[in-house]
Amino acid sequence: MPHDSIIESPKRETQTGTESLHHILVVDDDPMVCMAIEVYLQRNHFRVTIAGGGEAGLRALEHEQFDLMIIDIFMPHMRGFESIRIFHERAPAIPLIAMSGYAFANLNSPAPDFLRMTLELGAARCLRKPFTPHALLAAINDCLAEHRPDDVTLAARLG
Repeated sequence: MPHDSIIESPKRETQTGTESLHHILVVDDDPMVCMAIEVYLQRNHFRVTIAGGGEAGLRALEHEQFDLMIIDIFMPHMRGFESIRIFHERAPAIPLIAMSGYAFANLNSPAPDFLRMTLELGAARCLRKPFTPHALLAAINDCLAEHRPDDVTLAARLG
């Protein structure tokens, strides 16, 4: 996958149609991580858009509607927490799962907990790579379930 590209998975027809599929944006610069997440999510009836970097993810966010974002913390051209902060600011209503495989060279020294810090910047959940498919699906389902009542409450206030 070319750096910083956007790839949308084909819309898989299901018995209920494509409109009911939750659309997930996955932003990671590692093509193998993207492919593994995409295959697993498609098998679990999600519509997936893959962005190969932060800039591509922001472009996708401008042009598509998403139900959830899965964002890598450490990517080229968008270092550290900048990606989480920017994605949350651009789409505060969309739940965001932060993920990172960052490892520290010296395990004996106190190290900042980058994933915990993402929660303060707007992430709804965080996952440490490598994570299990079950952990990914659980985080996604939790986020989607938690953010559903907000939509109903907002609609009731507006209506």
